[in-house]
Amino acid sequence: MHQFVVRGGKGGKDRTTYFNTDAGSALAGYLRIRPATREQKVFLVEKGTYKSKPLSVRGIQKRMEYYAKKSGVAITCHQLRHTMATQLLNNGADIVAIQELLGHAKIELTMRYSKLSGVKAQKDYHQAMQKITGIGERDLIADVPPIRN
Repeated sequence: MHQFVVRGGKGGKDRTTYFNTDAGSALAGYLRIRPATREQKVFLVEKGTYKSKPLSVRGIQKRMEYYAKKSGVAITCHQLRHTMATQLLNNGADIVAIQELLGHAKIELTMRYSKLSGVKAQKDYHQAMQKITGIGERDLIADVPPIRN
């Protein structure tokens, strides 16, 4: 697992961003072909008036729009944030950790971003009840007499 620090992101906050080995390899490949520059920002505009200047948020959004249209997949940067938050939550990440990753000041915003699946809610409920009662799920089911009508 790799990481880098985003300086002065949204709201002027610094944030640590994590990425996997595949993304790390792609980033290393990009850095090998990126023109030499004193610019500390990683992603640069490749042509036009702003060549070699840092890629702006709007520039990233425009690229996303272009490739979404080209591929026929309706997706936005914002939807990717929502998807990441939801996937992290539904695979066991703590909501406070997700809040930190997204850079949210208030947990309520993170909770709106993240959609808890029914399966995750059920799993969390049973795990909590097992800790509370000391009884496993199968034991609970075995102790309940059948309902007769």
